[in-house]
Amino acid sequence: MFTLFDERLDAFARRTIADHRAFSAGRWSTPRLNEHRTEALRRTLRYTRDHSPFYAKRLAGLDPARIDSFTPQDLPEIPFTTKDDLREHTFDLLCRPVSEAWVFYETTGTTGPATPCPRDNVDSLVNNTALTVCYDEIFRAHGDDHVVAVLGPTELHSTGDTFGDVCRNLGRAVVKMWPHSPVVGFERALQVLRELRVTAVFCTPGMALSLAKEAAAAGLDPARDFAVRFLMLTGELATPGLLRRIGEVWGADAYNCLYASQEASVLGAVEADGQLRTVPLNVLYEVVDPQTGQPVPQTSGSRQGELVVTHLYQGSKPLVRYRTGDLVRLTDPAPGTRYPSQLLLPLGRARDRVELGGELVSAYELEEAVLAEATGCADYALTIDTEDGVDVLTVALEQAPGRPLAGSVAERIRDAVQSRWRCRTRVTYEQLGAITTTGAMVSWKAARLHDRRGAVSGERRAALALARRRESR
Repeated sequence: MFTLFDERLDAFARRTIADHRAFSAGRWSTPRLNEHRTEALRRTLRYTRDHSPFYAKRLAGLDPARIDSFTPQDLPEIPFTTKDDLREHTFDLLCRPVSEAWVFYETTGTTGPATPCPRDNVDSLVNNTALTVCYDEIFRAHGDDHVVAVLGPTELHSTGDTFGDVCRNLGRAVVKMWPHSPVVGFERALQVLRELRVTAVFCTPGMALSLAKEAAAAGLDPARDFAVRFLMLTGELATPGLLRRIGEVWGADAYNCLYASQEASVLGAVEADGQLRTVPLNVLYEVVDPQTGQPVPQTSGSRQGELVVTHLYQGSKPLVRYRTGDLVRLTDPAPGTRYPSQLLLPLGRARDRVELGGELVSAYELEEAVLAEATGCADYALTIDTEDGVDVLTVALEQAPGRPLAGSVAERIRDAVQSRWRCRTRVTYEQLGAITTTGAMVSWKAARLHDRRGAVSGERRAALALARRRESR
């Protein structure tokens, strides 16, 4: 209700809600969308050049007349903003002082300096409106009497505030908990989930699996002894195979609900059909070759490569041509579909790709090949060695509580992997430690894949250190 105390914000909020609802309902024409994106891009260029010390230098060559004629097709004229820029220039990227934000967040800082990510009211209104419109139908499809648990990573992360605000917009009760906190812990988190008969959970895939393991250790069956109807998962790679495995464990529907980052905010949201889609009223999307940085041409309505984003709203820290480091596939909506946005398929970070059998393999390809048929699996980890000059992929599976692995799982995984890549494959069954829970804080590769063919990476060392701290609690 804070907007009621500011007439300007109240009017902005009402326009934003009306625009997102109309767009979602298919009432925006292509010319209207193109005009909106062009004008919003020009506003962002003016705003960042005039208010951000970093962009004042980066965009110094754009005079007012050039900005007035600038279009999305002209974006390659502007240099990329990189993760190194965010680390090196920190507060100089901001367009407003922190005192004009309503909340301060920062990146986790597990593998480098934490970078500031304050949000002002424009940031939150724009991003949370998009999520509210997208999530509404999903909640209604699972009933009306919801109690929602939001399980975030740290107090300085936006998870709790964002999903709490969205659920409040939708009229849903919320309980926020940090199970990795020594004050809360997993035992109390599970107790709250049962006591409140929580029906929906926002968390990472790793947290969903960790909760299931802790429940099983306490003699509980996640599907039988809890009331969870659906899980809204984010923060890590989530292939269809992983979503199915988590859904099986909890006896619930599992959605990959959000594609976002702390520094870039909301870049994709799930619709009622379970598919992630872009948010074109808020973000301009480019797809570039991760090696050359050159634009990737569209083929058959689809583009695949590294995602580059530019914010179309003017908040605390809008980014211009920000290289996310993530591989994605963007696909145009099918003719006649009710959803006007492009499909967005995250494929993992570009630097998480691994060479296997002489081919460069994305995190998505590897995880989906392993988990697509792994019925009864609660978790997994991968190791790559070389024997006699041939790559060997070892897949370690952990059994889901109360759900024995099917006898043919190992054979199916070996067939799936060896039919795709020239390597040997082994499947083992074991209890996996906390290393697999660190993906959201470090990276998929550090959490899931131990490549023994080279030196241990800094990210892997950071994930191991974090895992040791979690196991010692």
